[in-house]
Amino acid sequence: MTSGTEVVITLIQDTDSIAPPEGSSWQPIGDPASASSFPKVLRRRLDKFFVDGNISPKADRTMWVKIAVGLAVLAGSWAVIYALRLDSWKFVAFYLLGGLAQTFLLLNIAHDSNHNAISSVPSVNKTLNYVFDICGINSYMWRILHHRGHHSCINLHGEDDALTGRGIFRFTPHEPRAGWHRFQHIYALFFYAMFSLDYVFVRDFEAFFFPTHDYLKRTRHPAREYAILFAGKAFYLAYMLILPVMLLGRSPLLVAGAFVIVHLIVGLTVSLVFQTTHTIDSTYFPSSRNEFDNSVYHIFATTADYATSNPVVGWLTGGLNHHIAHHLCPFVCHTHYAPLTRIVQETADEFGVPYRQHPTMTRAIWHHLILLKQLGSET
Repeated sequence: MTSGTEVVITLIQDTDSIAPPEGSSWQPIGDPASASSFPKVLRRRLDKFFVDGNISPKADRTMWVKIAVGLAVLAGSWAVIYALRLDSWKFVAFYLLGGLAQTFLLLNIAHDSNHNAISSVPSVNKTLNYVFDICGINSYMWRILHHRGHHSCINLHGEDDALTGRGIFRFTPHEPRAGWHRFQHIYALFFYAMFSLDYVFVRDFEAFFFPTHDYLKRTRHPAREYAILFAGKAFYLAYMLILPVMLLGRSPLLVAGAFVIVHLIVGLTVSLVFQTTHTIDSTYFPSSRNEFDNSVYHIFATTADYATSNPVVGWLTGGLNHHIAHHLCPFVCHTHYAPLTRIVQETADEFGVPYRQHPTMTRAIWHHLILLKQLGSET
């Protein structure tokens, strides 16, 4: 239990000077004299939840059930596809079921394993992290981009990889506006649906061989990771595209069509789950890493929750609707996020720290589109 609580403690920094700088467009609204106590009190209460309940911050029974169900549905759908002579409609149905399983696994298992949140045994997390590769995404590069290019620099233009709009989108007020950005709230969902196709065929190779971030340019990737990159892509394309045509005699157009539909589902779902937690019209976009003296205030200013009282949303999205708790405790399994979020909200209310939450995911998506419209119109 001690090692588990230490995980939580190390995630919330303990500093004496924690208020945002004067002139910042985001400020806590409570008593400034008590503001310095907020991170300490919040840390102590989050620790207390695990200690008092003798609860491990890693995977509980619910999480292991989710892992078993997700992997069983993925493996089962493909077993049926290869073992039975299905007609075209049934083939597509099971193919799409496998795609839904991939979406579930990416949000619920791969993300947690990437954060070492499933087990205290590193090899368990590492093994489950290969779920990314099974779904066509390189797990090694995703880990780098997610940790170095997001968690350490939330909503920072030029650093947060989640804000990379490739010129198609303007996600922050700190980047130049192009004429077509005035329509970005209209075309956003179309391009979000292309997200996973881009990741499988372009993004991973770009990050390895044509990096744009300085930290990637300075990184020397092990030869083993290059081998895994190509082997993982080959395995994914083989079981998703090549083998159904060669072994089952399926029409290449039928398989390609089902493949694209799967990616539209994965891309749109994953994009919206993440975009609605940082890029909405009420979150803040710092101009530098040093704008907040304490990372806790940075997290509260740049992050929002949604539908935290809806257990179905939490179950399907891997708890990422409890996003503030995730950033405060990224090494904690997401099945613990709901009670942690209640602690976060109560403590924030007590200290007058703004806590952002939308009652439904639909409302969060709407406010994301509002931000895109605002940024597309403003200079």
